[in-house]
Amino acid sequence: MEHAEIWDADAAGRYDTPGVGMFAPEVLGPAVERLRELAGGGRALEMAIGTGRVAVPLAATGVAVAGIELCQPMIDQLRTKASAHDIPVVLGDMTTARVDGEFNLVFLVFNGISNVLTQDAQIAVFKNAARHLAPRGRFVIELWVPDLRTLPPGRTGSVFAARPGYLGADVFDTVDQQVVSHHVTFGRDSGTNAQVFRSPHRYIWPAELDLMARICGFSLESRHGGWSGEPFTAESRDHVSVYRLS
Repeated sequence: MEHAEIWDADAAGRYDTPGVGMFAPEVLGPAVERLRELAGGGRALEMAIGTGRVAVPLAATGVAVAGIELCQPMIDQLRTKASAHDIPVVLGDMTTARVDGEFNLVFLVFNGISNVLTQDAQIAVFKNAARHLAPRGRFVIELWVPDLRTLPPGRTGSVFAARPGYLGADVFDTVDQQVVSHHVTFGRDSGTNAQVFRSPHRYIWPAELDLMARICGFSLESRHGGWSGEPFTAESRDHVSVYRLS
């Protein structure tokens, strides 16, 4: 199960949820503002740009944004909101794809690096970010903290969300640091068929992420529990980590 196969035209068309969820202003606004600050007036490159959830509003602030995206249907959806002139995108794998020019900022948000399913390939993402950055440029990663404390002995799965019409559950392989997220949507009518969307990930602990960064010439500049500068603590479910190219 590869992400290039998962994100077909149907999935890309359902990805955008304007005004709610991860598109809600209180979620998106702080991320865009923080990235604008980190770009420092220079160009920004988004890896796994998707449908432009972050890139489009960031470009609207005056930042020159380019992208890398593995799945053509996601780019097609982005093109309904921004032209190739406004936000150029290279179709390709973020471990190897190259975008012309030099950037002050490379960013990879919403758990994007976990879509890369091996440690070697995740390190390759850092190496590719470094290739695109100007000296002392920054690489920003937004990533969730694996919630393995919810797993009792002998159990391999946990429910992370349950609300009317939706159930989310993760199934873990703790030996290989793999997890498959299951997103189940259904109607309130018991006769309505459920739809299941599955996505595979390789989870990364913050300390492992920092070591990947060091291998590739980065050092950790800051880590927060969210885009608004919340402290990162043992209870944080996510982190925003800013790495500086040495």
